[in-house]
Formats: sequence, structure tokens, C-alpha cells
Amino acid sequence: MIYPPRSRSLRRWLGASALLVLCAAAPATAQTAFTPAATEFQGTITAAATERGRPILPGGAAEIRGQGLVAGQKITLMRGPHVLNDTPIIADAEGAFTFGLTVDEEAAVGLHPIVVIAENPAAARVIDLKISPDLPPHGAENFTIESSRVGPGLYQVAFGEAAGAVFVTAAVGRPPVKESALYRLDPQSLEVIARGAVGEAPAGAGGRDPGVFAVYGLGLDEANATIWTTNTRQNTVAIYRQNDLSLLKQFEPGVVDHGRDVVIDPGRGRAYISTSVEPRIEVFTTGPNQKTDTITIQSAERGGKFAVMSLALDAAAGRLYTVSMSTNEYAAVDLFDHSVTVFPLKGAKGASGVAYDPQEGLLFVASQQSDNLLIVKAEDGTVLHDVPVGAGALNVAFEPKSRQAFVANRGAGTIIVVNTRGEVKAVLDAGSFPNHLQADGLGNVWAVNKSRGADDDAGDRLWRITPKAE
Repeated sequence: MIYPPRSRSLRRWLGASALLVLCAAAPATAQTAFTPAATEFQGTITAAATERGRPILPGGAAEIRGQGLVAGQKITLMRGPHVLNDTPIIADAEGAFTFGLTVDEEAAVGLHPIVVIAENPAAARVIDLKISPDLPPHGAENFTIESSRVGPGLYQVAFGEAAGAVFVTAAVGRPPVKESALYRLDPQSLEVIARGAVGEAPAGAGGRDPGVFAVYGLGLDEANATIWTTNTRQNTVAIYRQNDLSLLKQFEPGVVDHGRDVVIDPGRGRAYISTSVEPRIEVFTTGPNQKTDTITIQSAERGGKFAVMSLALDAAAGRLYTVSMSTNEYAAVDLFDHSVTVFPLKGAKGASGVAYDPQEGLLFVASQQSDNLLIVKAEDGTVLHDVPVGAGALNVAFEPKSRQAFVANRGAGTIIVVNTRGEVKAVLDAGSFPNHLQADGLGNVWAVNKSRGADDDAGDRLWRITPKAE
């Protein structure tokens, strides 16, 4: 249940709510109920934790904010039959308001519909207030965990077995991005061995400052000792050498729309790149380094648009898996003919991370909006386990030696460990905003996180997590 911050008994609040509803249902004597109405709801309404960057938890404080409304507009907030504000909220001269509320300890986790009712003029909208699972850290004693600060804006990480090194991308801020780097680190000491610079991007339309070719996603081509990176802001990709981080090839802007993840298939000599906001996976050859094909994924939802996010490769079977952020689906791509099969993902909302276990044929799907990990039979979409994992489940990696999935919960600041039976084995403190992780196949999981600012010692870190032998 959700209630305003003023102290009162639950009975009094529900009684007041019921009275308000009864009054609203009574015949109007002085004026019509059908006051002037707007053709559409003007402005934006958001719900978030009072402390910026934190999730809303049971027992926590939240705020509902409005911007761009009509000045003087009266706002009533409802969750089911319960009115959240004692008296109407009045939008200020700028059309804004802030309303604080407290979530009680017994509140159910999930996406709660808040009805926003406006008057003068009349309009309504429904927004989601997400209450996330509160899973305190435990089980760290079963892992060997090391971390070190690297630099600002860490984004993705990959381990290169042939190079004996860890590679990390970093990009700081929003466009025009001025600071970005590609790091090579020692996997034992976690010290930076080399820092590669990125080039200036070409000027944008109208002479806008383009910033640099900032690097975000990365995939390692072990056969050719190269690093493929996505230049998300310029809609392109670049290839660097692993040994000295020098630029081998910069593709022209526009070759990949909003590139996110890169997966290299060494046997086929292909690089697969997800487009994140589009229903496409772009295909490149890793020999001559050129774009050769586009795989388009059609959503099975009526009117839906599949938005490709993370990628998981089953090289032996010739399958590539991905999940959609905008529709509750995953797709299996046949790499022999690029045919696509789309499956529903019941229980997922805002799916973004995916990992694959070839031994049992399992997919692990992390979803940011539903705060959960789904364990799914890849062949037919059967959901075997639905595991609450914490706020903002962003990415997931499957570690084959311990046979556990590691989920980066960006909002909760944790990495949660789940076995193939859906049992939570540990919740690990991962500092600020864990962003990406990868299993190296040798028993380690590598992760990077972001920070809350330059003075945040818990952020901008590379992590090595190794399950201890049982």
C-alpha cells in the first residue's frame, strides 16, 4: 500500500477515501460533473524515489512529479480506490508540482498503476510507480572478489584469453561526448596496462559539435586479435588492435543505428551487432571487415516493434539469441539462413540482458522494468523460473563452471547469483550502478560499474568475481 507522508491511521485514510468516492458518486446539486476538458493530457508525470538514482523499496520514500502542466491545474492521485493526496495538488505558475509519499513495509513489489486526474481543464493519465524487491547482500563469503578503480564512464567489459588481458570501454556524459577510452588491464592485478584514445567525430548537421567517436559495446575477435566497438552516438562501429589499442578501422557514421552489443562468431568469421532501438542485427565479416547483411526481427505482438538489446551466441548450434526492450519477447536467429523465430516472454518487461547455457539449453533473461530474471527453455519459450532479483536488472552472464547466472542490478547496486533451478545463492554488493558483466569460461565473472560522481570510491570499478569450490 502507498500513503502520503502525514501520520494517520490506515483506517482513517481508507475511510476518507471511501467518503470521497461516495461524494463523487452523489448527484451534483450546484454544478455539472462534466467541466471543461482538455483534448489531451498536457505535460509529463513521473514517479521515482526521493533520493535520486535509488529505487523505490517497501518502506521507502517516493515522489511523484509533474512538469509542463497547465498553471493552476488541480491534480488528484489514485492507486486503485485509494486517494493518495488529502487535497488537490495545484500546479504552480510553471505548471509543475512535487508530491511526496511513503510506501509501507507490506507493499507488494511490481509496477503499480497511479491514476493522475486533472481539473481545470479536465484530463487523466495512468503512470507506473515501480516498487522493487529489497534483497540485502549475503553470500559473499562463497566468492573471491577483487575490484579496482579504472576511470570514469565504464560501460562494457570483455576478457581476452589469447591476449591474457581484460578490455573495458568507457564514455563520459551525453552528446557531445568529449571523453572516452578503451582500456587494457592485467587480469591478475587489475591494473591498467594501456589506455587507447578515440578519434574526433565528423561535424554534425548545422555544424554541431560532434564530440568524439566514443566507445560503448565491445566484442573480441580472438582469431584476428582485434576489438570491435560500437560508436553508439555516431551510429557506427570501430575496430582496434588488442595489443596496443591502436585504431584499425573506423566505419562511416550511419552503418549501425544506435549500436549496443557486439558478438563475434569466430567459426563463421562474423560480427553481430545489436541496434537497441531498432528491430535489426547488423552482420559484418571479420576478415575483410565489411558489412554484409541485416537481420530484421518482426515482433509477434500486434503493432509491436522488436527493439534488439543484448546478444547471446550458441556457436556450436548456429543460433543467436536476443531480447526486446519494447516488447515482451525473445528471438532465436538461425545463423545458417538468418531465419528468425520469435517467442513471448511471459513475466518480463523491459528485457535487456540475455545469456545462454548450451548444456541445458537455457536462456537467462534480465528485465529492467520487472526487476526479475527469467530462466527459459530456449527451444520453445517455456518459463521455468521467475526470480525477483532487485531494481533495474540490466545484464546477465552465465558462468559455466559453477553453473550460475550473475545478474547486474543497476538500480539496486548489486550482482545477484542464481543457479539453474532458480535459487538465489548470493547477493553481492557491486558498488554504484553495475552496468555490464561477462563470464570468461575459466571460472571468473568480470563486471564494471559506473559512479555517482568523481568522489564516489564505489564507482568506476572493474570487478573479478570467482566462485569458491564447494
